Amino acid sequence: MKNLFVGNLPFKSSEDALRVHFAQFGEVAQVRIMTDRDTGKPRGFAFVEMNNDDEAQRAVAGLNGKDFEGRPLTVNEARPKPDRGFGGNAGGGGGFKRRGGGRDDFRVASPRQSREPRW
Repeated sequence: MKNLFVGNLPFKSSEDALRVHFAQFGEVAQVRIMTDRDTGKPRGFAFVEMNNDDEAQRAVAGLNGKDFEGRPLTVNEARPKPDRGFGGNAGGGGGFKRRGGGRDDFRVASPRQSREPRW
């Protein structure tokens, strides 16, 4: 079983049309067009699973750079998703963080100082 990445996909493409396009090279097990999780609109790429590795290699050779519904496809073997660790802002950075001690820092427990001049 070989998983193929298909990029530069026209946004109007359907999974059925993609399945038929890849079926000329062998048996297609599954087609998944990736969509945006917020809007549900296609993101312009898909994954195609083919049962036979040789057929998948022929599909890569035969379809990479070839026109599909008006756009040249990018077809190659899918790489595993990199492990980004766990949690939210892992390894992030950036952003401005106030260090405290500013005039809006109300954490100080000492009584308020007088505003009279010091001379």
